[in-house]
Amino acid sequence: MELNLKNPLVFLDLETTGINIVTDRIVEIALLKIFPGGKQDEKLMLINPEMPIPAQSSAIHGIKDEDVKDAPTFKEVAKTLASFLEGCDLAGFNSNRFDIPLLSEEFLRAEVDIDLKKRKFIDVQTIFHKMEKRTLGAAYEFYCNKELENAHSAMVDTVATYEVLKSQLDRYSAEEAEARGKKFNPLVNDVDKLSEFSSFDRNVDFAGRIVYNSDGVEVFNFGKHKGKPVEQVLKEEPGYYGWMLNGEFPLYTKKVLTAIRLRAFSNNG
Repeated sequence: MELNLKNPLVFLDLETTGINIVTDRIVEIALLKIFPGGKQDEKLMLINPEMPIPAQSSAIHGIKDEDVKDAPTFKEVAKTLASFLEGCDLAGFNSNRFDIPLLSEEFLRAEVDIDLKKRKFIDVQTIFHKMEKRTLGAAYEFYCNKELENAHSAMVDTVATYEVLKSQLDRYSAEEAEARGKKFNPLVNDVDKLSEFSSFDRNVDFAGRIVYNSDGVEVFNFGKHKGKPVEQVLKEEPGYYGWMLNGEFPLYTKKVLTAIRLRAFSNNG
């Protein structure tokens, strides 16, 4: 089943120095853009992370310091990447929890203004876990009946993710649900619906430090103020804002926090 798209959909995969979205950096980025109608465009590039690549990370993706020493830094390619992503929705495997938050951090560090929160996100891993509970290699074998070779090669993983999503749409179509006696709710070939189904949470920021409660109010999702409205905490404990701004929180979390604070000032002014 081909994707029913309103906007171009970019599948992405990042290879990085580690898994901390605050302190780690991208070493390779793969982007596969699918246009309405099926035309494809792709971009693959090594990135100099401006920090040593830990041996344990190199053991996973095979990229070492010498491989990226002459590669551009993220800041040098940030505008090119932002242009490639302009007007596109985003998809990946575990992308909602890792790739997109880390990519957002890199754009903020590079001082390139791109608000990824305005996009629709499809996380193929979330769909897979909700439907079958497995990993990318297992998903590829399960849905596509093929073995995933050269896993953790960015473009291989990215193309595999695209193929898995198309196969998921086939496997969980309305026709298949009917044939199986309505044993599952079918997936709808629509980016808005797939994005909604891909989401486990109601994050305000990518890292989930601030979330919407059942009333649609932004509340903290960690620490001593967990569950409390952000505006209320910043009013009652003004120093908490400075503590977070100076702490090891993602740049995007700090940006969201600042926006809420400024909105509160404006509403009370």
